[in-house]
Amino acid sequence: MLKRKLYKAGFIISSFIFMAVTSGSIPAGKRPAAPSPVIHKTGMHHFDSSGLCTCLPFTTPDGMVNAPRIQVNKNVAGFVKKYNKENGYFLDKAKNKSIRYFNIIDSVFTELGMPPELKYLAFIESGMKHNAISWVGAVGPWALMPVAARQYGLTVTRKYDERLDYYKSTHAAATLLNDLYDKYGDWVLVIAAYNSGPGWIDKAIKLSGSRNYWALQQFLPKETQKHIKRFIAVHYHFEGHGSLVTMTKAETATHIKAVAAFVEKQEELEKADSVSVVVSK
Repeated sequence: MLKRKLYKAGFIISSFIFMAVTSGSIPAGKRPAAPSPVIHKTGMHHFDSSGLCTCLPFTTPDGMVNAPRIQVNKNVAGFVKKYNKENGYFLDKAKNKSIRYFNIIDSVFTELGMPPELKYLAFIESGMKHNAISWVGAVGPWALMPVAARQYGLTVTRKYDERLDYYKSTHAAATLLNDLYDKYGDWVLVIAAYNSGPGWIDKAIKLSGSRNYWALQQFLPKETQKHIKRFIAVHYHFEGHGSLVTMTKAETATHIKAVAAFVEKQEELEKADSVSVVVSK
């Protein structure tokens, strides 16, 4: 089932908008069989070191300079800058030690059609230590509690605990994250719910009257609020930019519209240039 999700709703929506702009026609819910000018061959959107989607059809240097990039939310921008300045050296050392674990997570998440950038959640949860144990009983790289681990197919006994297995625990975590996305449709809320539990998110939505994380965060535990900030900061440090998992649903929609408008403008400019060349001849 996960394989058909195609990076979930935010990415599906973006693909539809791009297709509408470019006159392509790919049936809903299917991955394109080969690379196209605007849809990444895996159905996922990736970003270069400046936060620019690599699947956009740039034809001019100006297009690359002016294309919309993902911006860090103002509510967390100061924290991201300070956190990475203070912890950059240690983060880089930890990343070098974690490469092989990141590769395992990337392969599993890509196989299941999940955003590979979610691997930084494991980094925040456990420091990528396979044998990490928290004071509340969460174990493994994904800090899974016994009940959740068993619910998602892992064996947890005194003698054998599959939460310690990187491959199996990543499959379980991916399925859990998938279920949370089905519930909230917002990656920031998913990451918050992974930390605090869905009960806290539901309560915060009710008390705030909003499903926007930045509007409801005050009703969540302080630890969860720090958790979100650390996740976004680590993502920015390792990737050099944000991605669709560092944006709320509303921010994602705004970014997608900006990208679609930019592509349309680029096409208009190209048509105008073509007409100008023909007239000059």
